[in-house]
Amino acid sequence: MKLPEPRGELSAAVVDLLAGTSKVLPEVDHDPYGEDLQLALHTAYELHYRGFHKVDPEWEWDPDLLRTRREMERLFLKALKEDVPGGADIDEVLAQLLVEPVDGGGISHFLKDQGEWWHVREYFVHRSIYHHKEADPHIWVVPRLQGRAKAALVAVEFDEFGGGRAERLHSQLYVDLLAGAGLETGYLHYLNEVPAQMLAVVNLMSMFGLHRALRGALVGHFAAAEITTAPSSQRMVKALSRFDADEACVHFYTEHMEADAVHEQVMRRDVIGDLLDREPELTESVVFGVQATELLEGRFGERVLSSWRDGRSSLHRRT
Repeated sequence: MKLPEPRGELSAAVVDLLAGTSKVLPEVDHDPYGEDLQLALHTAYELHYRGFHKVDPEWEWDPDLLRTRREMERLFLKALKEDVPGGADIDEVLAQLLVEPVDGGGISHFLKDQGEWWHVREYFVHRSIYHHKEADPHIWVVPRLQGRAKAALVAVEFDEFGGGRAERLHSQLYVDLLAGAGLETGYLHYLNEVPAQMLAVVNLMSMFGLHRALRGALVGHFAAAEITTAPSSQRMVKALSRFDADEACVHFYTEHMEADAVHEQVMRRDVIGDLLDREPELTESVVFGVQATELLEGRFGERVLSSWRDGRSSLHRRT
């Protein structure tokens, strides 16, 4: 994994710092959803995952970089909290996730009804940034849970990690999907191609996972992802059948149709239910996690669909 191509002053400073060509980090006063801040934040978070080629692992806990990252997180969190309704009605928020939009205006609807193969490939490129990390940031919450919530979340994660079989890791299934679509399979290979809207989706789960104070939000995020995946995966299977896509592409989504339909109930009843029985003060945080996830997925969908409807690529560089 090479350091990414900067998208502004802030991301350039972070990249230069890690490359050893500069020691100066600027003040953080940037668009919280913008390309520059989101790439800088993603770069800082990657130090907690697999890191970068020729970058000293010690940078993971560098105090100056952590201070800058914290300022980026504060801006990001502030914007998210201002842009979601909030509240403490967890049952209503989760119920809303199960309501399919009447207009069927999401990406999976578009791909099922009118998408072309190049649209599908672009969507695969976008989501690779997420699925290369599938389930990784959620494991950070395990030491912060207790009892049934901990046991149930680990059970869901066990499925996400392939039930102990490397070839069935969901992240590996996505690598197989990329290969089946004739795309590059390397870890975060397409990082420089995806826009800020996709980076924000990934940064959200990294931020939630790395902070104990956001453990409720991380559980809310995980639940939102599991609840909404099964119906969208079903539409993706129908979309891929129109193109006679490689079996590896189809298998990724059929696996999620089956697994996430079960995970939905486990997350609602056993994880969220037990967590909030033990720590009811986290209810608003769980609600925030669900709402923030839906907000950023919506922004990502709008970015992609607006480009496609104009006949343009939704990537920075078309693959």
